[in-house]
Amino acid sequence: MTKNKQLYWHYAASLCLLLFAAIAYFVKSNEAILAGIDNPIIHLIRGNLTDGKTAFFTYITKFANTITIILLTGVAFLFLYKYKEKIAAFWLLINAALIQGLGNTLLKLFFNRPRPSVEHLVSAGGTSFPSGHSMGSMLFYGTFIFLMPKFIQNKRLCLAIQILLGLLILGIGTSRIYVGVHYPTDVLGGFLMGAAWLLFSYPYFKKYDFKQQFEGK
Repeated sequence: MTKNKQLYWHYAASLCLLLFAAIAYFVKSNEAILAGIDNPIIHLIRGNLTDGKTAFFTYITKFANTITIILLTGVAFLFLYKYKEKIAAFWLLINAALIQGLGNTLLKLFFNRPRPSVEHLVSAGGTSFPSGHSMGSMLFYGTFIFLMPKFIQNKRLCLAIQILLGLLILGIGTSRIYVGVHYPTDVLGGFLMGAAWLLFSYPYFKKYDFKQQFEGK
């Protein structure tokens, strides 16, 4: 990857981080301003709770539960490592374990935003901003969006899987609003922080992955 392309990725990461910082500023200083964003979206998504939608969203949200991400990360890491994709394996582990596991925990402790005071359709402890499910899904499934072209040569099939993963990420974020445990800005904050890290780290992954392939290690 050329330096110019690396800069483009880092510019995109910076934009995500800047948008996250804007939301984070109001979470800490004047949360009432965010109500203008949160309330209409909450009304749109939660305005008509039905058994069918509740069953769907409570199922979708499980794809980013802590135990789910831990198990999927472990399986994927072992698979990638076994087939000599060590750089991809460790990039995934850093993204899903270190950045999500430690990073999200520290961010939640710092911002300490209470969860919405509406009926929670699933149990959720801790604080609200940024959404752990949203950040975790972006980091875990988002890593595979970046990895797909490496493993699937058929461009149409690759794009289809990437779109499905993107829809899954979006569905998980929407589910956290529907089940009542997050504000929309929590979800957006989680997406932005996860995307910022992926966009920032991807050029370095490409650099070391190319070196690994070139050296045949």
